[in-house]
Amino acid sequence: MSEVAAAMVTAAMTVAEARRALAASLRAAGLETPELDARLLLGHALSLDHAALVAASARPLTATESAQVAALAARRRAGEPVARIVGRREFWGLRLAVTPAVLVPRPETETVVELALSLIGDRGQALRLADLGTGSGAILLALLSELPQASGVGTDLSAEALAVARANARNLRLEGRASFVESDYGGALAGPFDLVVSNPPYVASRDIATLDIEVRAHDPALALDGGADGLNAYRRIAADAARLIGGGHLVVEIGAGQEREVENLFVARGLAVTAFRHDLSGRARALAARVRLQK
Repeated sequence: MSEVAAAMVTAAMTVAEARRALAASLRAAGLETPELDARLLLGHALSLDHAALVAASARPLTATESAQVAALAARRRAGEPVARIVGRREFWGLRLAVTPAVLVPRPETETVVELALSLIGDRGQALRLADLGTGSGAILLALLSELPQASGVGTDLSAEALAVARANARNLRLEGRASFVESDYGGALAGPFDLVVSNPPYVASRDIATLDIEVRAHDPALALDGGADGLNAYRRIAADAARLIGGGHLVVEIGAGQEREVENLFVARGLAVTAFRHDLSGRARALAARVRLQK
């Protein structure tokens, strides 16, 4: 069977055959993880998890199911991310809902969580956290899942994004320790916090058109556009950092090659950079800072 023929998912196919055909279709479209994408899309169409897909491998698809799979495949071949299609993404082991209003949480952002947790000695402390530009709530909720006595607030300019974050907190049973406020970064918050985190927009405006279609066509511009040099959000965070963190820590995600520029912005505002965390590709991805002590 050719890949073109295999791309046709029909009601005559079993679940296993449909999965192979869908993977072949996605592979032919040049997608990086066709087998994984096929499993997730097929499971979504049939409302089956991985184990159930395997158990149902010999049963044939119905005409309705084959049409649903074909529609999902077309969306994926056109560049729509799987997380957008299925409406969820796993982050830090947590299942999060995502909508067009929020950035899809990415594995690289887990470096922010890792660095933040490394700064905390006793995880049983009653810490106060803030997540600036919270989006889906991913970073805040990941931290709360690891810090059982902590409470936190997430801010965002988008009311739609905040609705997603609140729903995720409820689904994870963290709503009692998480609140969400419509605000431009920390403007509406009263500090100090023990820990402030953020994954702000850091792409230079002119570079957005060069991003992968999965990002530029599907992630909200509010979560991507960092201004002319990509550093506008860091300027705003740095200007308010001393008030927000007091004697606590600030941890932010940074774009590739931005570590020195962000460090210089923070130092100019009286902060001292205390640590970097690198992602799996070796790039500095997260930066920690504190208010610099006066001599």
